[in-house]
Order: sequence, then C-alpha cells, then structure tokens
Amino acid sequence: MSHAYYQYNKEQLLKDPRLPLICMPDNATVFQAMAKEMFEEIEANNQAGKKTVFICPVGPVGQYPYFVDMVNERNLSLKDTWFINMDEYLDDDKKWIPVDHPLSFHGFMERTVYTKIKPELIMPKEQRVFPDPENVGYIPELIEKLGGVDIAFGGIGINGHVAFNEADPSLSPEEFLAQKTRVLTITPETRTANAIGDFGGALEDMPHYCVTIGIYEIAHARKIRLGVFRNWHRAVVRRTAYGEPSTDFPVSLLQNHPDITLTLTDYVAALTD
Repeated sequence: MSHAYYQYNKEQLLKDPRLPLICMPDNATVFQAMAKEMFEEIEANNQAGKKTVFICPVGPVGQYPYFVDMVNERNLSLKDTWFINMDEYLDDDKKWIPVDHPLSFHGFMERTVYTKIKPELIMPKEQRVFPDPENVGYIPELIEKLGGVDIAFGGIGINGHVAFNEADPSLSPEEFLAQKTRVLTITPETRTANAIGDFGGALEDMPHYCVTIGIYEIAHARKIRLGVFRNWHRAVVRRTAYGEPSTDFPVSLLQNHPDITLTLTDYVAALTD
C-alpha cells in the first residue's frame, strides 16, 4: 500500500497539515528558535514570580549551546526552573547506563548544559530530573505537584515515537495516551536508526532497554514543540502531518493538542537535496 503524502513537495506539505508546521531555512535557525522560546518562557515566568517546568530531550540537542549562551549573556536565573529529561538508556539489568557512556543522556546534559551555565544561575540538582527505572511514579507525581508542564520539547523517532514511547498497535489510542513513565524494550527500528544517527552504526552495542516519560505526560503539557532535521525525517514529517492518528505511529496521537507545533528545515521539506 502506498501513501501519496510521502511524495508531497514542500508546497503540498505545508498546504493543509493536521498540525501546525513551521519551516525554517536550516538546522541552526531551528535550534536558535527553540533556544529563544526556552529563554523567553523562563524569563516571562520569572518576571511573573512563577516556576517553569520543561520536558527536555537529548535529541534534538542543537538548541542547548544557544540556550546556554543566552542564559549566561543575559544573566537569566534558572533557580525556579525544572528540567525534566524525557528518557535515558538502560543496561541489560535495566539500570541507567553509566554517565561516561557515549550514549548517556545524563552525561550529555551535564557536559553540555549544567556545567556550562554560570553557577550562580543554574538550578539546584534536584530540579534536574531524569526518569528513574526504580521509581517510575516520581515524575508523574512531581509534574502534578509542580502544577503541570509548561512546554514539552522533543523530536520524532523513525516509527513516530516521542521520547521512547514506542509504537504499539495492540493498544487503542485511549490506552496508548494513558501510558505514563515506564521502562520498556526499544524496538529494532529505533535501535537501528539511533545507531546510525548517534553511535556510528554500532548496532550490536546499542542498549535494548530504556526508561521514558510517558506519552501521557507529554500530551498534557500546556505546549508541545517538536523539531525534525534528519534525512529520514522527510517521511516522518509527512506522516505526522497527514497520516491518520494511530498507535503504530504515536506522534500522530498528538495532532489535536491545543498548542503544538512541528518545526522542520527546508532540507526536510524538500524531496531532493
């Protein structure tokens, strides 16, 4: 069975999508826009005396250097900001992989974000949160305690997963959207795509397990901001924008969120280089 939307050119893609699409010239522009939105949300909440709660990905990651520079240059306090990371790889014992592992999201955030921000501006360590395979109830409870998530940032996997909420056609949309933070097995498709994109193709050494924030926590964020920029995102963005909602392509279940955008580059919008 073929799907016409996979052959949509840029004009057709942007004409009538099921969710708002924002097309930008290149990766740098996308990442700068993400960093700017992060900065401005925190700044506005600080001025209003409110806390800021983000769900943060490690993929996409290009926004973080811009964000760090903005925070340091303009002395933005993160003292009342919570970064709740989406997910983390697990070893075969279903424990966090070591921080010094090249795929560790903990390690990435520490090296790229937390140690790069001025100490007087950075949030306390207890406000830098990762889903814990030994306490999966903590993040849903924390989000409720904090009054909800302001913005969930993220990307989209090759099979439509957001965070590591892998496709599961055995579930109804309602059942899928009810899933909260949990441990799960990573699908072969995701392991392969991530090995190619993030690990030099070393498929045999890719972790088989992960812990992830649930689609429930993402779907209930006040805003959702997704970004795509890889070559295979050309197909992903077209199915996201025009495919029917389906649990075998989880991001499609977010199409009706009241404040969601999907930002892509001209490269992704095009069908040829």
